[in-house]
Amino acid sequence: MGGSSIILVFVAIIFPPAAVAFLSGCGCDLIVNILLTLLGYIPGLIHAFWLIYTRAKAEERYGPGGYRYIGSGKYQSVGGAAAPQANPPATYGATAPA
Repeated sequence: MGGSSIILVFVAIIFPPAAVAFLSGCGCDLIVNILLTLLGYIPGLIHAFWLIYTRAKAEERYGPGGYRYIGSGKYQSVGGAAAPQANPPATYGATAPA
């Protein structure tokens, strides 16, 4: 879970629709979250947490910036392929490990 996800969790705790707006923009997910939050704070919070979780999983699967939101909590790789991109091993320092 990256730093942006942690900030989104704090925003969701304060006001769930704001976190959903940051994630999905002004669309169906935002309307659903507003309605859920009006029905009760907890359902709106759970929906916001679910969207944050799916975004974190997409970032883990496709890499940072390698995905785009297609709606309903689903993400797709930037190239449009269904298979996840291979992530190179982490390197620390100036040279890659042999």
